[in-house]
Amino acid sequence: MAKPRTMARAPRWRRRKDDRPGAILAAALACFAERGFAATRLDDVAKRAGVTKGTLYLYFPNKEELFKAVVRQAIVPNIARGETLLDETAEPGPVALSRLIANWSEVMTTPASAVPKIVVAESGNFPDIARFYLEEVVERGLGLFTRLLSAGVERGEFGAMDIDNTALCVVAPLILGMLWRHSFERHGGRPLDPDALCRAHLRLLSHGLGLVEPGRARPSAGPAKHLRRQRKGAGA
Repeated sequence: MAKPRTMARAPRWRRRKDDRPGAILAAALACFAERGFAATRLDDVAKRAGVTKGTLYLYFPNKEELFKAVVRQAIVPNIARGETLLDETAEPGPVALSRLIANWSEVMTTPASAVPKIVVAESGNFPDIARFYLEEVVERGLGLFTRLLSAGVERGEFGAMDIDNTALCVVAPLILGMLWRHSFERHGGRPLDPDALCRAHLRLLSHGLGLVEPGRARPSAGPAKHLRRQRKGAGA
């Protein structure tokens, strides 16, 4: 009696073509997070993704384009969600700010949180990557906060401020949290708690931004008066 034929398990590299780019990007993010940009080899990414190196090249022509694709998949959508939040929400500025920072706390726990460290560490040797990250992530992310702060000042929810530099101050501790997790945490005595960091940051912001209780908003300063305040604060 003939033995029943068994279905051989298909090799990993014969998976559906639609799944390959996602698998390659996930493997690349893991490799970049572990080794940095310079030390990551495309051979290692392909092996981790379960594809051949030739298959990897069908989707990504070189390591720089692969890294850019990783950033666009792992980082940029978070910024886009923040932009959608500001487009669609009727919430007061302080509430929207707390939601944006809470979302940042979630990103801090993902492999994507390693990307800022990679860019900072390798920007001198790979300036094209630094410029790409500046344009597609940093400037767009800062624009998200400057937009929120500007609207809050105009509605009387925040006190008068230097919008651009305040946005930098809002973002800086969050970036530091990501750098800390992937640089110093493994050498320290206790792990960083992203939620606790973001809560402490919001408490500081609640005083530094001069938040106004709902229903007691200041009269709007108007664009011209707000600009004069900024110039006066800058010593112009």
